[in-house]
Amino acid sequence: MKKYKILFVLSGAAAGCSVHEKQKFQLPEKPNILIISCEDISPDLGCYGNKLVKTPNLDRLAAEGLRFTQAFTTAGVSAPSRCAMITGMYASGIGGNCMRTSAKNLPDGIPPYEAVPPADVKCYSELLRKAGYYCTNNEKTDYQFTSPITAWDECSRQAHWRNRPKGKPFFAIFNIITTHESQISYRKNSPLSYHDKDVSIPPYYPDDSIVRRDIARNLSNITVMDREAGMILQQLKDDGLYDSTIIIFYSDHGGPLPRQKREVVESGTHIPLIIRLPKAQLAGTVIDELVSMVDLPPTILSLAGIKKPSYMQGQIFLGPHKEKPREYVFAARDRMDTEYDMVRSVRDKKYLYVRNFHPELPYYQNIQFRINNIPMMKRLLELKEAGKLDSLQMIWFAPTKPAEQLYDVENDPHTLYDIAAKPENAAIVKRMRKVLDRWMKDINDQGLNKDGSLKTEKQLVWEMWPGGVQPVTEKPQISLKNNVATITCNTTGASIAYQINGKGLNEKHWFLYSAPVALNKGDTLTAVAIRIGYKQSEKSEIVYQ
Repeated sequence: MKKYKILFVLSGAAAGCSVHEKQKFQLPEKPNILIISCEDISPDLGCYGNKLVKTPNLDRLAAEGLRFTQAFTTAGVSAPSRCAMITGMYASGIGGNCMRTSAKNLPDGIPPYEAVPPADVKCYSELLRKAGYYCTNNEKTDYQFTSPITAWDECSRQAHWRNRPKGKPFFAIFNIITTHESQISYRKNSPLSYHDKDVSIPPYYPDDSIVRRDIARNLSNITVMDREAGMILQQLKDDGLYDSTIIIFYSDHGGPLPRQKREVVESGTHIPLIIRLPKAQLAGTVIDELVSMVDLPPTILSLAGIKKPSYMQGQIFLGPHKEKPREYVFAARDRMDTEYDMVRSVRDKKYLYVRNFHPELPYYQNIQFRINNIPMMKRLLELKEAGKLDSLQMIWFAPTKPAEQLYDVENDPHTLYDIAAKPENAAIVKRMRKVLDRWMKDINDQGLNKDGSLKTEKQLVWEMWPGGVQPVTEKPQISLKNNVATITCNTTGASIAYQINGKGLNEKHWFLYSAPVALNKGDTLTAVAIRIGYKQSEKSEIVYQ
């Protein structure tokens, strides 16, 4: 018989409901947790008010769950955003701020590298494993560091909750790539679900046939993604697990198109976030509180009954340990592929403040991946050269940008009208400036040196990898007393994985070491150690005679 616990959560006002008393919901002691994540979409779903796009599966999920209207990522691009979402720490504070760390042919002799967070930082999936969960990831990682062997029970295209041992609670992530930027070009010959003439065009784009087609393709990809999400949900139903599982849907950042992806304004960081509780508790709840996706790890851990680690910078936004609602969300942008810049932003419910550390540079960056995959990018450049873009559409192509910007996002959701210079907004700019300064100091922002000067990427890498050489996790030490093996590692913060007789649950699986291991005579114990950002250790081995 499953044990249940009662969680007291949202007030009626916060939830957008007519109920005035605090609402409560029940969870199993260790609830199953399923995440369906997609790539590169803003809140362009039917349940978020897009009247053209058809997303019946996600709309149903929202109707049965909680829909968050003010959810934001910490970056407008995949790897830095995913770095925050797996650690609960801002990527710009732990060396994962450049897109991406594994890039080759960087200037100044910078090798492909990995972010090195503080020693005690773990992928939060490892903490779930330690608590008894079977954790699977299918399949994208892109964390700005190699996914540690200790992070997942399975991390592959075959990873699935169905592979877990009987009776184990599961934590499973499925990453759907259909809406990724690259798919605008890759799926160009697939049927469109929507006619070009029916799409809405943001004012930062011209009304052009190629622009319309790319927008229609993006919305069509969203509909395909919805079907794929529906297939995963159906598997959960087929297994009789739908009503005993916390289901979470989100995107890794905002939309895939030019002036969306990679930006730290609304179009780049505002995302859909839906959470369905077991048995559709609190169905139809709409939550307007600010949520940052750095908040996801501590919230999931809390719902699973696991204490939030002290190093995590995210806030718990749901459940019995829900923290005070956020006043601000933050985002960062640094190198994108071959193009350097440094931008930080902070947003409250009404205003977005942006600080450009390189005002001498344009907003637009010559990202070849975007030019090669988004037909409208080439078209925008052609129209720019021909003088056929209006003043709003030309802002993104301006040769320089202000050092500070302020937008009233309630009345200017496309962030077109910078109001920072207006005298009546001086107090707002001053407040937001102080908030951003404090945040950058609190997270130890790696874009700056201690004296406040701009830190180069080479300086950053050499601080984490002295001389540009990756540190190596020390080989674990195994001690045997009677039939019980204890495994340690001298590398501070290292995690340990082990196999017995060449396998965990199978030949590819490694157990997470969290307590001494009992062996039978003739057993061979093999162990490896890993600290995030370090090279994995050599294997240690012992045979119990």
